[in-house]
Amino acid sequence: MIKQMFLALLLISAFLLSGCSGEFTPPDAKDSVSDGGIYDADISTDGSFAVVTTVNSHIQVWSLSEHKNRFTWRHQGDGTNLVDNVHISADQSVAITADNEAFAVWDIASGEPIGFWRIDESTIRDVAISNQGKGVLVGRANGTVLFFEPDTGRRLEFLGHTEKVNTVDISPNGKFAITGSNDYKAYLWSTQTGQVIHVFNHTNRVTMVSIDDQARYLFTADSQDDATIWDAQTGNAISRLNFIQRQIVFTSVRFSEDGTKLLTGSPARRLALWDVATGDNLEQWRVAPNNGIARQSAVVYGVGFNENGVISIASSGNVEYWHDK
Repeated sequence: MIKQMFLALLLISAFLLSGCSGEFTPPDAKDSVSDGGIYDADISTDGSFAVVTTVNSHIQVWSLSEHKNRFTWRHQGDGTNLVDNVHISADQSVAITADNEAFAVWDIASGEPIGFWRIDESTIRDVAISNQGKGVLVGRANGTVLFFEPDTGRRLEFLGHTEKVNTVDISPNGKFAITGSNDYKAYLWSTQTGQVIHVFNHTNRVTMVSIDDQARYLFTADSQDDATIWDAQTGNAISRLNFIQRQIVFTSVRFSEDGTKLLTGSPARRLALWDVATGDNLEQWRVAPNNGIARQSAVVYGVGFNENGVISIASSGNVEYWHDK
């Protein structure tokens, strides 16, 4: 997903969410990972570290448990390139980062690069990676999705979408992909055959998809008011997120390990916890704003759980730690 698209929505979203019910509490703790702000972030499954892409073209692997930077990466030497997509594998062994034209895979333990690949056909919109880096998913502006196996070189192109792809996710074992597009559709499909397993129809462009790490649930959301949790096996709806706002755009999402909760991030500084079974809002927070021109706003790009509660990383460059009920 091209993260800059959400900056234009900040003031609109702030107005729409201003009437949001519920109390907003300050975080228990806060770290700054980048004074200039970030373009994207992902938090590891256990909440121990995060990978963030900063506005100065650096990529940082930030230890959330030690509150310090572990590694600093760059895509293309000293040149300026906008790295605006990042994803950590469910087993926390590798990460993928991408700019508009290329993606890189990194070893988390050593901090060393595993490989760098350039995409010539179309602009990269979103990326995801499976356990051990066995499978890579690349959503593109021309509507195609590339599945790639770095070890074998095997490639498969999914051609189901008719307009640009906004969001992708991959199952931990790399066998299944979920993708969402401006064609108002999200597809769950096999990375082995390209065959569609489930189709999820929306009335607006699909801006967020996710696969639960235990393959129990799927999540799809469009650019207006339809955000649904689905049974991954049957494709049936489990719940629809209940919110009173006319529009919420989700910029990050994470299922809890026990499968009972869903954590989401949005523009206008909004971090929210939902009940998977009912879609009801359990708790919500407001992250710290930016310090720049739009200083009353921030986009929540990374969300995650740890043993104490939940974690958020926003475009402001702040990591914030919160207790949940």
